Amino acid sequence: MSKLEEMAEQLADECIAVQEEIGDDRLFVKMGTVIGASSQTLEEAFLSAVRTKLAFDKARHFLADKLHAYQKSQEQDPE
Repeated sequence: MSKLEEMAEQLADECIAVQEEIGDDRLFVKMGTVIGASSQTLEEAFLSAVRTKLAFDKARHFLADKLHAYQKSQEQDPE
């Protein structure tokens, strides 16, 4: 992993944590604007890292919900 990717990943992790803490789900967009004012390269890497992490979390929640619904249906209708 390049230094740029490491920095983008670290900023993405920190931003997502703050986003969740303060309840601002668009904080990463605002932060991207701040980063982009100094470095478009870091901005792109940061936004990519954030979107990837958010998509990963969303997909994991989707799977967990599907599994929970399936398990619940099996408890109510065992064959």
